[in-house]
Amino acid sequence: MKRTTVWVTTAAALTGLAACTSSGSSDEPEDKRPASAPTALPALRTAERSTERAETARVRSTTVMGTQLSLTADGVLAWRDGLSGDLTIDYTGGTAAETMRGLGVTSMEARYLSDAYYARMGDTFAAKMGGKHWLRYAYDDLKTLGGGADLADQMRSTTPNQSVRLLLDSGDVRELGRETVDGQAATHYSGTVRVEDVTDTELRRRLQDADVTAETVDIWINEKNLLVKKVEKTSTTNGRVTQTAHYSDYGVKVAVQKPPAADTEDFKSLLSQSSTNPT
Repeated sequence: MKRTTVWVTTAAALTGLAACTSSGSSDEPEDKRPASAPTALPALRTAERSTERAETARVRSTTVMGTQLSLTADGVLAWRDGLSGDLTIDYTGGTAAETMRGLGVTSMEARYLSDAYYARMGDTFAAKMGGKHWLRYAYDDLKTLGGGADLADQMRSTTPNQSVRLLLDSGDVRELGRETVDGQAATHYSGTVRVEDVTDTELRRRLQDADVTAETVDIWINEKNLLVKKVEKTSTTNGRVTQTAHYSDYGVKVAVQKPPAADTEDFKSLLSQSSTNPT
């Protein structure tokens, strides 16, 4: 299998998850965070805690990464003990999507577990892999790749409430009023995070490593203090990335199973195989 194919599959699963959670988070103590609008802070802190305590939710999202990749994701996530979930990811546009279409793949199922995530690519793709439908990506293997440690840590630690945390770090968060989101009343908050102003050293490094220069975060909180929508627009040296996610059915049951071992190929093995065909 070509190395390009392996990388596109990795990017799609990671991007689909990032759209449903958040591109970054901060564990900075509240007294060290930038000052935001005083009236908005108590509501946002309550929303952060309520969303974290909910532990599971149904999620649907869209992502646009310039001309490189556009996709949608739909499924369930749990964050009670690390992150787990099951998402269906559809390629909708971009050069990476064209690459996958050439292999007969227009969508995939991604399962996220504590030690690895699994991507089911379909029958046409399986025919090119000796009949196996699933690719396994161990987080420890991702750490051996350029930027892989950050990706692995993000997949294991990010949760939807971290979009609220990121907004608390913006320094200029604003309450924009009441709106209707997915048929329910919600309060809209917005703010811009400038990388040079981020006080959390680790978060600032991650954003800089990703060539992020600024990020705008919009979130909508319902009357139960739960996040129901988020829009993150990230400016990078390579263009703009826009991620939109909708959350519902908090508390939904999430039970993710490992795919059958006999139907699973390991990502690390594929990289070794693809080294003789690196394009």
